[in-house]
Amino acid sequence: MNLINEEITHKVFGEGNIVEHEESIITVDFNKNIKKFVYPDAFEKFITLKNENTAKTFKKLFLQRQLKEEILEKKREEEKEIQMLEQARIDKMKNHRIHESSQIVFWLDDVEQENVFTDWQVFTGEVQSGKNKGEPNRATRVSLNSAGLLTARGPEQPETERQILGLYMVNESYIDNVVKDGMVPSDPEFRIELTNEEAEQMLFWNYYINKNYPHRTTWNSGKFRYFDNIWTAQILKDIILIKTDEEQIKYAENFLAHFCQVNALDIDNIPEVHGALKQ
Repeated sequence: MNLINEEITHKVFGEGNIVEHEESIITVDFNKNIKKFVYPDAFEKFITLKNENTAKTFKKLFLQRQLKEEILEKKREEEKEIQMLEQARIDKMKNHRIHESSQIVFWLDDVEQENVFTDWQVFTGEVQSGKNKGEPNRATRVSLNSAGLLTARGPEQPETERQILGLYMVNESYIDNVVKDGMVPSDPEFRIELTNEEAEQMLFWNYYINKNYPHRTTWNSGKFRYFDNIWTAQILKDIILIKTDEEQIKYAENFLAHFCQVNALDIDNIPEVHGALKQ
């Protein structure tokens, strides 16, 4: 905008003419009294343009700049809040001792397979004997660092063909509250569902191993098992490799980064897969 020779009024120096306009500085002649001002800030605070059309243009400029500042400030506040929440989560994690096998893997029945990716929660099953028989199982090892691994196999399939259908981070409400219904809810920020084609590539027993019986691939009863933290990191790493959609890849990468952070794992040194099928 060419402002040379524009007439202005300054709150202190009175009337003058703009005689020079550089990128961020204007020079004003107040009857041989030369003054320099920051452009365009001076028009918002000290200087009034006599030309109404030019003044209206500047008014729009300042309104746009104010709106942009408000948007940036809101974004800064949101980012600050996210950082505070994340720090609170990390601080909370420090109060929980990280068990090396604090992940939970579920055996989904047919009904759960139909509903799990809508409800994003899984039932832990019922106690089968003792004084608490019939009550929901309590997954006592599940904590703020835990993920829920979703698996299933067909009734005619051998156990070795059990597939990983997806996984999620466990919602902290499961840990914070006394859970009576046996449901393990998910954190809405960290959920992954695999397609049928992807699940066929993600066999559960590639990762899981009974350390006392490394060649054994049996799961005869029980709704869930505990799962090593490092195995879940390996699964997330492999999910990244089989995904083809860039957005889903980025999402899985963020999931892995978060998982490694809350489980105190080195994301750059995840060991090779060594499950029962790899023996």
